[in-house]
Amino acid sequence: MKETKVSSIGERALISRLSAIFNAPEGKERIQKGILAGAGSDDCAVLDLKGEDCLVVTTDMLHRTTDFPAEMTPWQMGWMSAAVNLSDIAAMGAEPTGILMAIGMPSDSEIAFIEELARGIQACADFCGTAVIGGDIDTHAELTITGTALGRVKKSQLLLRRGAKPGDLVCITGYTGTAGAALKAVQTKKCVSEAVLKALFEPIPRTKEARKLAESGAVTSMMDTSDGLAMSLYDLSRQSKVGFMIRENALPVLPEVRQFASGPGELLEFALYTGGDFELIFTVDPGRLKKVQNICNLTIIGECTKYEAGIMLESPECRLTAIKQLGYQQLKA
Repeated sequence: MKETKVSSIGERALISRLSAIFNAPEGKERIQKGILAGAGSDDCAVLDLKGEDCLVVTTDMLHRTTDFPAEMTPWQMGWMSAAVNLSDIAAMGAEPTGILMAIGMPSDSEIAFIEELARGIQACADFCGTAVIGGDIDTHAELTITGTALGRVKKSQLLLRRGAKPGDLVCITGYTGTAGAALKAVQTKKCVSEAVLKALFEPIPRTKEARKLAESGAVTSMMDTSDGLAMSLYDLSRQSKVGFMIRENALPVLPEVRQFASGPGELLEFALYTGGDFELIFTVDPGRLKKVQNICNLTIIGECTKYEAGIMLESPECRLTAIKQLGYQQLKA
């Protein structure tokens, strides 16, 4: 019998299969183990600290050949390796409390390269108000960096991918499509500004904004957009059992990215289907909107609808089209 390859099903389908193996049964057994949210359903696992707080934990692995464009400096590789983990902590509304980094490196790696990598990791941890608290080093065929980040949040303020309801507003921090445009510029060797390139090489985990959003009590669900806006909408939809109506002319795109795009089609591709933007996408109870409006640079891009309505895009001419489940995924051939 022919074996099915992981490349044929992709990252999310494989995560779903593995989560079914790893997860303890729902209900009493899980509660006894202190697991509030287990593998696969959110950006982080959530552990009960037996008080008013809970611990959120995440891990992420990056490789030299698949995750770091050749143009990235060692410092930027280090920053990125910490940022992918700390962004997941932010997505839960948590305060980062530490990060562990395991680095596998070729034995002929230059010491100066590894030290600069470590400085980038440290800089990102500092920016997010936390510290590198341990890790491991080993030899490996290619540079491979695995981070494990920890965060703490009150149970009453914990934000999950589930919780959105029809009628809630859909918001996003910052801009969308910037990292995707930067990657296209790098691949085609076209010039873009340093600000656009930094969105790809030095993404900012929205840890400070996330804490304020969690404290507002107005946010009903949240995650980050590192795999692309469309993929994030599908993840939120599955967990919250809601649909979405997204307005194309409300998508926040930098003017430079609009100018860089070859036309409306590529602009929409950047905004919806490219990953690398570490922004927060979240849903808000419309009656509590005022509580979040001044917290950070946010844009209302649509609203939640019934699950059966699907995930739709409304054009400036009021035409409706389905948003595809496309975005950045590991394990694809």
